[in-house]
Amino acid sequence: MAANDHGTDPGTSGAPVPGPDEVGAMYDQFGDLLAMTLGSAAVHIGMLVPHGERTPVTTLVGLADLAQDRQTEFLIDALHPKPGAHVLDIGCGTGGPALRLAERTGSRVSGITVSKRQLAQCEERRTGHPAAARVDFAYGNAMALGHADASFDAAWSIDCLPHLSDRPLALREALRVLKPGGQLLCTEFTLRGTPTEAQTSAYRELWACPPLRSFTALVGDVEEAGFQVVRVQDMTANAVLSSELMTALYQDRRAEIEERYGKEVLARTDPLMGPYREFCTNHVGYHLMLLRKPGA
Repeated sequence: MAANDHGTDPGTSGAPVPGPDEVGAMYDQFGDLLAMTLGSAAVHIGMLVPHGERTPVTTLVGLADLAQDRQTEFLIDALHPKPGAHVLDIGCGTGGPALRLAERTGSRVSGITVSKRQLAQCEERRTGHPAAARVDFAYGNAMALGHADASFDAAWSIDCLPHLSDRPLALREALRVLKPGGQLLCTEFTLRGTPTEAQTSAYRELWACPPLRSFTALVGDVEEAGFQVVRVQDMTANAVLSSELMTALYQDRRAEIEERYGKEVLARTDPLMGPYREFCTNHVGYHLMLLRKPGA
């Protein structure tokens, strides 16, 4: 799941970072592989650490899907848009969370993604769904939103920011399209400690993303964009356990992956899984942030 060169890291390393086309191409080509190893209910970290309850599952795939659904419900509760509110889903994945958000809250949801395959999967999910009339999906770049100023009452971006070559620009774009007082819920991966070059490279190649930055840098980007911080929650345990589950499912479903993608992809991916797991275990942070645009 390699990314191509598109610009350079805004930090000091000068490492190439993927642009929207490269991120979209990664999901177009390897979206099914991610669903096989990460879970197919959505395309984001699942809530593998439950809040006060235990739900039995019998397979690792079932656990992954349950965790993603649980995370979706938790994020809906955190954003809690009013009925009739128009919500922008920035990086909507395969559409499940957007449809569930509209179904549970009575809101209207517009989802965007840079993956054409994901768009097709969104429409498949939308067909026959109870909330289909209040949800639409389109191709869109988080760093150049094709929406007018103050178009949305609220927005969320689940596990999308880590892919972006210019996070501050994306935050400014989200602020622009929100109405005064509108809220943005986002999840972001951050860097803990000092990983090896091999660990960093494995993570970046598997996820088509620029190098992770510290939580302090994230807060700085948020404040510089003009958002007010309403809530921060550390959900790192879920990211670490999701990587453990993804690693296990990769090995468990290796024959299926080979049949779907061929031996060449396995030959490229196999050496990355060990350092990727080490990187997630020791160096990844994961946070929810609820932000507010100043105003009414």
